[in-house]
Amino acid sequence: MPSISEKGMLMPASPIRKLVPYAEEAKRKGRKVYHLNIGQPDVPTPSSALDALRNINLKVIEYSHSAGNESYRKKLSGYYRSIGINIDHNELLVTTGGSEAILFAMMTCINPGEEIITPEPLYANYNGFAVTAGVKIVPVTSYIENDFALPPIEEIERKITAKTRAIIICNPNNPTGYLYSADELDRIRDIVKKHDLYLFSDEAYREFCYDGASHISAMKLEGIEKNVVLLDSVSKRYSECGVRIGALVTKNKDVIQTALKFAQSRLSPPGLGQIAAEASIDTPPEYFMEVNREYTARRNYMVEALNRMPGVYCPKPKGAFYTVVKLPVDDADKFAQWMLEEFEYKNQTVMVAPASGFYSTPGLGKNEVRIAYVLNINDLKNAMEALAEALKAYPGRI
Repeated sequence: MPSISEKGMLMPASPIRKLVPYAEEAKRKGRKVYHLNIGQPDVPTPSSALDALRNINLKVIEYSHSAGNESYRKKLSGYYRSIGINIDHNELLVTTGGSEAILFAMMTCINPGEEIITPEPLYANYNGFAVTAGVKIVPVTSYIENDFALPPIEEIERKITAKTRAIIICNPNNPTGYLYSADELDRIRDIVKKHDLYLFSDEAYREFCYDGASHISAMKLEGIEKNVVLLDSVSKRYSECGVRIGALVTKNKDVIQTALKFAQSRLSPPGLGQIAAEASIDTPPEYFMEVNREYTARRNYMVEALNRMPGVYCPKPKGAFYTVVKLPVDDADKFAQWMLEEFEYKNQTVMVAPASGFYSTPGLGKNEVRIAYVLNINDLKNAMEALAEALKAYPGRI
C-alpha cells in the first residue's frame, strides 16, 4: 500500500475538532452536549448580511478578481480607515477566511525551513499552517500564573536565529483571551525593527475587548510600517464563520504582489461570502455594543463559576471569547474524552478543547483546557454545573 507523505504525518490533528466523534456518540446516547470547545458564536449574524444574501438577483455566480471584488475591497478599506488604519483597496487581499490569509503570509514571506516566533499558548492552526508552508514555529511560553502576559522581551530575543523571519501574534489572543497593552506592542515593535523581521498580526477579535480596554492594531506601530502584515476575518466580528472571508492587509507592496500570485493559483475567494461580508460593513454600532454587553456578562459568569470550583484557576480574559483554564486533572485530553464517553449529569455533558494542542512545546498544557464562552447564560450555567460535577467524579483528579 502506498505510504502517506511526511508532511501529512506531521500535520497535527485539531485540538478543537478531534473529539467530535465522541461528542457525536454522546448525542446518539441522547445526551445534551454543551459545546465550549469551538469559537462558534450564537449571536445573530447582522441582518444586513442576511438580507444581501436573500436578495441576490445574479444570473451567474462568477469568479471574482483573485484579490477579491473591487467593490468589497474599497468598502473594506473604508472600514479600516474608520478605525485609524490608513490603507487603500490595493493594499489588501480578500482571502478564503483568515486561515488563508495566515497561510499566504507564511508562504509569501518565509522560506521553507525558516522560523516564526510566537507566544504560546497559540492559535492551534498556526502549527498546521506552518507544516503546510514548510516553516517552523518557535514558541516562547507565556504562563497562566501571570494570565498569559507577553513573555519578557529577552526571552523572545534569545529565540532569534539566522533562520528567524517573523513574529506572529494574535491580539486579542485565541486561546487565552489576553489583550496586549501599548507597552507590550511597543516592545514587539522594537524587536521587529532591530532584527528587520516581519510582524504578522492576527486581529480577528479586534471588536471583542472588555472593561473599557481598547485594541491597538499593529498597523499603527510607527517605524515598522513595511514589516507588518495584518491578518483578519469577518467570521467572529459579524458572527458569520461559514462565509469564509478574511483579509491580508499590508503597506508592503512586494508582499501584496507576491501574495496575489498565490491568490491567483486558487482563483478567487468565495463569491457569496464576499456579498455577505460587504453588506456587513453597514452593521450599526449598536450591534457591537449589544454583543459586547452579552459577552461581558457571559465572561463574568463563567470566570466566577470556574474559580469557585476547587482546584480550578481561570484568568479573567480581556478580549476575544476564550480562556485557558487550569484543572485539577492528570491529563486534560483524557478528561475531555472521558466527559464525552463516560460522564453525564442530568443527561448532560460538556465538550472542551484540551490545551495541549495550543502549545508547540511538547508536554505543556497537560492540565489545561480552552473554553469558549459562546453559549447563552442559561446554557453556560448548565455547562458549568455539569463541569463541576465531572471534576468531582473524574477518576484521574489530582
